[in-house]
Amino acid sequence: MAQDLGLSVSYLNLLERNQRPLTAAVLLKLADVYDIDVRQFTSADADRRADDVSQALARSGTAISRGEIREFADQHPDIAAALIRLAESAVTPLADFALPSPLKLIRGHLLDRSNHFRVLDSHAEALADELRHGGHSLDAAIRERLRARHGLNVRVLPWDVMPDQLRRFDFHNRQLLLSEALDGASRTFQLCVQLATLEAKAEIEAEVADAQPRLVAADPFASKLLESNLANYWAAALMMPYGRFHAAAESLGYDLELLQARFSAGFEQVAHRLTTLQRPGLRGIPFMLLRADRAGQISKRFAAGRLPFASEGGQCPLWVLYGAFEQPGKILTQIVEVEGGEKLFTIARTVRPQITPWGAEHPRFAVALACSLDHARALAYAGGLDLQGAPAVPIGHSCTACFRTDCRQRSAPPAGAELTIDQAARGLHPYGFKAPSTGERLQ
Repeated sequence: MAQDLGLSVSYLNLLERNQRPLTAAVLLKLADVYDIDVRQFTSADADRRADDVSQALARSGTAISRGEIREFADQHPDIAAALIRLAESAVTPLADFALPSPLKLIRGHLLDRSNHFRVLDSHAEALADELRHGGHSLDAAIRERLRARHGLNVRVLPWDVMPDQLRRFDFHNRQLLLSEALDGASRTFQLCVQLATLEAKAEIEAEVADAQPRLVAADPFASKLLESNLANYWAAALMMPYGRFHAAAESLGYDLELLQARFSAGFEQVAHRLTTLQRPGLRGIPFMLLRADRAGQISKRFAAGRLPFASEGGQCPLWVLYGAFEQPGKILTQIVEVEGGEKLFTIARTVRPQITPWGAEHPRFAVALACSLDHARALAYAGGLDLQGAPAVPIGHSCTACFRTDCRQRSAPPAGAELTIDQAARGLHPYGFKAPSTGERLQ
């Protein structure tokens, strides 16, 4: 390593022992030689990890200095991550009990992997390059490959023939049946999913097998759910190959609508894909995606890192995720500050999952894509904004998990708070409360 970096062995030894500071020149050399993304060394990530460890240790009642916690989190990141996961599993918000346990397991596994599966990305990327050589659209190229290599014909059927399904594989007649309710991008995606089950089966099964010791012990159904998630992951990687998509995202300032046009994809598909760009040496901005309905029910949650709401929460009505329903189809932005003081930049818009006939219920959802404010300067949506001076909207996980005393939108007192009633006065809401300390909340 010393030879690789052009350093003396003794100086490298001092660096490893934390007896010399890591200079910018050495850091850049490390990134170049060992294909490391320097963003993982940013102070924002280190501070967030130290904060998480501090909260995890608070319930022990032991007084540990901020400096000691920061040093521990920096030198032992894997142990710190395990400690954080233990604390999260011991303290489960009430809202999370409603989630089926397989879904919680898969969400946890995807978060542990930073929602990135390099083998699947590389496999899909190689096939995407091969399909491009024919000069046809991806949709046409996949249809031909399904026909020529797998003996499958693709048929698009009317809504009244497939009223309850969007895709079905008719094994005996060797047909892939798609509903006409799917728009163009969604049809292509479903073709990619079918191809994943045929040509990425070994890679997907290897990823599932790697996760099985943790998942099967808790819930055997989780493996099937993970397999489905990974097939969808591979499908998105085929539509939006990693290298080309990452380069386009960086050059276009992560403009979702331009990325839609360039890759013939849907808004939600592009937003989801942006949460997966964590290839070492070629990382994108670590985004988090949530999809919710008007009632605040979260139906999708993906994150490239442990941002606020990455594993739970996100039901605050002050968040632009819910304001998007007031302006359907329009992209909205917002700077928010969570209770711990971290600031996020959010992009939100409503989406519709598929076409519905007249008279049927029209499902409507909103998607929020959020990242740390430190990364927002690279976004086209932040152009012209004073990111450091702009006011941030204070938001919480949900009313029952938020201890802000000055919120006019509050609908319920926080769980575990000591309520106070003053008959002689009326505050911002019908009840007052005394917020417990962080240690008391964890207990």
